[in-house]
Amino acid sequence: MRMPRGTSGSDPSEAPPPSGPRAGRDRRARLAAPWIVGGLTAVITAVTTSLESLTLPEPVRLGVVGGVAALAGLAAWGTQQGGGDGGSGRTDQAGDPAPAAVPAQLPPVIAHFTGRDRSLAELRRAFAPESGSPVAPVVVSVHGPAGVGKSALAARFAHEIAEDFPDGQLYFDLRGDLAGGPPGGPGDPADREARVRPEEVLIGFLLALGVRLTTDPGGLQELRKLWWTWARGRRLLVLLDNAHDADQVQALLPPVGGCAVLVTSRQPLYLRNTFDLRLQEFTAAHGVELLRRLAGSPRVAADPESAAAIVELCGRLPLAIGICGGRLAARRSWTLREMAGRLQDERRRRLDELEIARNIDGSVRASLQLSYDDCTGTQRRLLRALGLLAAPDVQAWVAGALLDVSDLEGGDHLEALVDAQLVECTGTDATGEMRYRLHDLVRLYARERAEREDSGDERRAAIERVLDGYRERAEAVAAARWPQDWHRRSGTGRTAAGRVGTGRAGPARAEAGGAAGPGAASGPAAIDWLTSERPALLALLDQAADREMWGLVWRLGRAACSLFHSLRVFWQEWRTLAELTCAAARRLDDGRSLGIALLERATVSVGQGQAERALADQTEALEIFTGLREGWWRARALRAVGMSLRDAGNIDESQRYLLEAIEVFENEGDRWWHARAQRNLAELRLAQRRPQEARELLEDALDVLRRNGHRYSEAQTLRALGEVLAAEARALHAAGDLHAAEVKFSLAAPTLERAAEAFRFRHEQWEEARCLRAAGEVGDPRNGLRELIFVRQAKEMLESLGDSWGVARTRVSEGRAFGRLERHDEAAASVRQAIAAFDDLGDRWWQARSRRALAEVLIEAGRDGEARGPAAEALEIYRSLGNAAGESLARDVLARASGPAA
Repeated sequence: MRMPRGTSGSDPSEAPPPSGPRAGRDRRARLAAPWIVGGLTAVITAVTTSLESLTLPEPVRLGVVGGVAALAGLAAWGTQQGGGDGGSGRTDQAGDPAPAAVPAQLPPVIAHFTGRDRSLAELRRAFAPESGSPVAPVVVSVHGPAGVGKSALAARFAHEIAEDFPDGQLYFDLRGDLAGGPPGGPGDPADREARVRPEEVLIGFLLALGVRLTTDPGGLQELRKLWWTWARGRRLLVLLDNAHDADQVQALLPPVGGCAVLVTSRQPLYLRNTFDLRLQEFTAAHGVELLRRLAGSPRVAADPESAAAIVELCGRLPLAIGICGGRLAARRSWTLREMAGRLQDERRRRLDELEIARNIDGSVRASLQLSYDDCTGTQRRLLRALGLLAAPDVQAWVAGALLDVSDLEGGDHLEALVDAQLVECTGTDATGEMRYRLHDLVRLYARERAEREDSGDERRAAIERVLDGYRERAEAVAAARWPQDWHRRSGTGRTAAGRVGTGRAGPARAEAGGAAGPGAASGPAAIDWLTSERPALLALLDQAADREMWGLVWRLGRAACSLFHSLRVFWQEWRTLAELTCAAARRLDDGRSLGIALLERATVSVGQGQAERALADQTEALEIFTGLREGWWRARALRAVGMSLRDAGNIDESQRYLLEAIEVFENEGDRWWHARAQRNLAELRLAQRRPQEARELLEDALDVLRRNGHRYSEAQTLRALGEVLAAEARALHAAGDLHAAEVKFSLAAPTLERAAEAFRFRHEQWEEARCLRAAGEVGDPRNGLRELIFVRQAKEMLESLGDSWGVARTRVSEGRAFGRLERHDEAAASVRQAIAAFDDLGDRWWQARSRRALAEVLIEAGRDGEARGPAAEALEIYRSLGNAAGESLARDVLARASGPAA
């Protein structure tokens, strides 16, 4: 700002007049001084003019003029003394009078201000007397994203504390001239040039304090010195709204204590000695309260569900809620349900509905654009790409993938968007990595800009890079977790991966053979990674399917299913991904991919008690691999079919498939899968009541697994061995050989507990629960209470994992444990819960087994009449399944329930 030339300047080295009552009298005297001096000047002019028309001797003329001039000088001197600083003779900085009024420039508080009780409490603590410094001003920064209500909060609090600053309250909107904006909108380059400079703010403050700047005050440094001089000794409150950066604010801070500065900005300013308060979106309750104040209490009370929906669709952003409330207030015929419906269409209407003017106070879009335009070109491109992703939140490496740069460089740009309040940190996930998200309205704005500024090919390529990054990471974690599902050694050195898929867009011919690189095992724990990334995986796979990226859908889905399978967690999500992976394989028209996907879906079905569906998928997969001559995968399909037949009670058919699987694995040279299939055959031998053969198979498998260091599979085999030892112990006890039974019981329980401990050490809850359940089924009469505790622990674990089938299966074990303790009512109640669950799941074989178990529990309780019904139902189900062994067992139980006459 330039001042007229030819006038006297101000001297920054002089101090301002003091404050207080004396200062008031001084100001009044100084205000009167120019009128007195001006009046006398007019008299001198009049007398001089009159003398021109009179004929007087020259000495007389000079005497009159000199006397009048002397009188004017004395008057001026007297007024200055009356307004001086205790006789110091100082004038104001420009030699001109200061205004009498104390500046009170705070903007008004909005009438519908609500909420923010916690934030106001934090501000009060920051401004408490004990929080300040006697030698430095209190500086508080309120920052947060666009539209969150920073200015409203700052104005509300500034009015609350205004009386504590009697020498004035100063205000400046550091983006004030951008709020309305030229026709081009807030982001015009001209707006950036027009950003408020510190010099303009200082000149405004000095003028408000009474400094009459009658000449050019100089540059920023001179203005700062003048500001420091005039602020000294005063208690001033300074409110700086919408600061762009620290440079705008640093020069405006008063130099001493007694003053306070309240700053609002969209990003942290990192000023020294500053208390920073980040303002969050409203809570749901505060959002509804704001809507109620604007739209009216009766309307909100009549439809609270729609009111809550509006608040959520506005992302709890006060600006957006305020716009909706204003529109509802102006349109009394609109219902809240109609307003919510207008906001539902996020792609076409939501941002349009959240606009009542093109300035930042009346448009969410314009408010966001202001922050967007402050970013660099690369940061804007990253924001647009983030808006395309369906994932609710992501780790920092995604930024590098979206930009096609290194993870480190992408992370730097992402953090810049965090500082700009366009991206939010959601906290650290289970792997220890920070996660980032976009506010819903920012996401809509970013997607809108992406569709306007980026080509379709660019958008698709960015999404593909992220999906490929997830695919790579999922495969690495899955292969490190369960390498035998991804690799195997054959006599020729080939791996199970075989052909590798073509990557981002091509057909997924196989399951990424090189997934587990050298550092895979040192990565995050599988359960931590899956827990952290599960929501993003599901959302991105749906998005990829919508865009028909079938190759990436299959490969990422396959890796995710492998993780779900090995961890036995999140069953519903596992089912969803298995279905999607099968659909992708069919769309790719790739038999091998379809066979693998079918086996994965069958595993989910087995776990959920859908035996018939599982067997159908396994049989189709077996036909595919047989036709393709895929020996290793054919062996896996044979094993899967054999296990399903065993669980359905078709023992003879099951044995045929398992024996063939063992033979093929041996031919393929895969010792691990050979040992695993032997364990499955041992479990079959146990069902055939051939425990000695089962024990020999398990001991042979254990030897292989121990030699190869397969600790996970070793623990699984230990669990099976413990079950065999327990079965032998029960048979000996029933035969009356109590001493031999005690020896076997003493071997069985520790074996199962050792297996459970091994899984506990590896954080394998599902497998640990299986071991605990088996420990609770040993049947040692000396250890009944301990066995009940084991079973209950297993049930709690499976409930936490969401394994409804496993919980039902464990309730049968719980009932038997209660029965051995002669707690017959509790035993019957547990088994009845299991029956209801298996009926819901449609698992026919376990429908029969659980009914047979209930009949046995009731017989032990002496309630033979009640036992006949479930025993007969079990017999009928076994007959329908063609399960001869089960039919024989059910007939025996029915005979016991019916008595000797039967």
